[in-house]
Amino acid sequence: MLSKKMMDKINQQIKNELYSGHYYLSMAAYCASIDLEGFSNFFMVQEQEERFHAMKFFHYLVEQGSDVVIYGLDQPKTDFKSLEEVFQLALKHEQLVTSMINDLMDLAIEEHDYATQSLLKWYIDEQVEEEANMLGLLKKIQMVGDRGNGIFMMDRELAQRSFKPSKE
Repeated sequence: MLSKKMMDKINQQIKNELYSGHYYLSMAAYCASIDLEGFSNFFMVQEQEERFHAMKFFHYLVEQGSDVVIYGLDQPKTDFKSLEEVFQLALKHEQLVTSMINDLMDLAIEEHDYATQSLLKWYIDEQVEEEANMLGLLKKIQMVGDRGNGIFMMDRELAQRSFKPSKE
């Protein structure tokens, strides 16, 4: 049985994960507006991943016999200056999500909540991957600049990305 504090924090994290998806849809729209459909696809797949993350928390609360609360979402940023800015913000956002997951783990450890610790281990590993992906793409964009052949090649590569939910 989860503590009320843990249940409330996980419900807040569901909101945070759904907001992340909302934010990435905004980034997808920006990329589409500058005719970078592959980058747009990248962020649409990110949105699917974030929804998957939210639903993983949702199902965990249900399995624990806890109440699920669905909160409204804030308006994400919609005005971006460049592709590089989009990835700088995406990396910063993933770092924020990592700190939120770490805070949840701190609470789970404090409460000796081993089941939640087990769940959060998956998210911690996922966040390492999320930050590495955003940082890697940001570095490539900085290397080639946000125009020209390098971006065209990256756009083609990112157009191939699809969502494959984890079995764990």
